[in-house]
Amino acid sequence: MQIQILGPGCANCVTLERRVQESLARLGISDAAVRKVTDYGEIAAYGVMKTPGLVIDGAVAVSGRVPEADEVDELLAAAR
Repeated sequence: MQIQILGPGCANCVTLERRVQESLARLGISDAAVRKVTDYGEIAAYGVMKTPGLVIDGAVAVSGRVPEADEVDELLAAAR
């Protein structure tokens, strides 16, 4: 599983990354690669105009907000 956290490194981006890491641990997903994307060109290439953004296996799952922990769990479990 490939996961990208899109954003410049703001507090919301940090929160999203933490929630993703916690969800991966809760779900027992150990083979996921998490990468932070801070380049605005690369972020825009995903069609994301408002950060933070969460991309799972190449598809934008969330943008412009920080999802609650249970939503992150659902998104990652569905992508598994």
